[in-house]
Amino acid sequence: MATGELTRVEVDPSTLPAGAAVTNSGRVSAAKMYEPHAPSLPFTPVQLSTLDEALTLAGRTTGLDFSVYLGGLGQDSRARAEELHASTPRPAHAVLIAVSPGERVVEVVTGDESHRRLPDRAAKLAVMSMIASFKEGDLAGGLISGLRMLTDQAGHAPRQH
Repeated sequence: MATGELTRVEVDPSTLPAGAAVTNSGRVSAAKMYEPHAPSLPFTPVQLSTLDEALTLAGRTTGLDFSVYLGGLGQDSRARAEELHASTPRPAHAVLIAVSPGERVVEVVTGDESHRRLPDRAAKLAVMSMIASFKEGDLAGGLISGLRMLTDQAGHAPRQH
């Protein structure tokens, strides 16, 4: 037998499993049921819990409404992030961190009150910190780090008299 030649093995069709057949060329073709894979979530349950804890702590500490959006933002990412921010219950007190990993975009949107306490420079520093973690493949860690930085910058909620 020369190199590259294939040997043909005869297959008894009665020995094949259900859904399999021998084709005219002698190849065995088998049909299998489609089994969808479980959707791959961006966070583990522990990461989700830690992220939830960071969001809760940020809100309690500052009195601001922090939220995270993870998903596509489209071509005008800033406009889409501002739409999402405007849909929050208290936009003036809201801080939205919008992240689109597929588009490699991070937007931080603040309302009137939250912007007074979180100047653009603070948001930019938090974004730079988040991006550094994202580049290392740590999406949850980046978000948590960004939330902590924004919380520290905004400070404690003003006391109500």
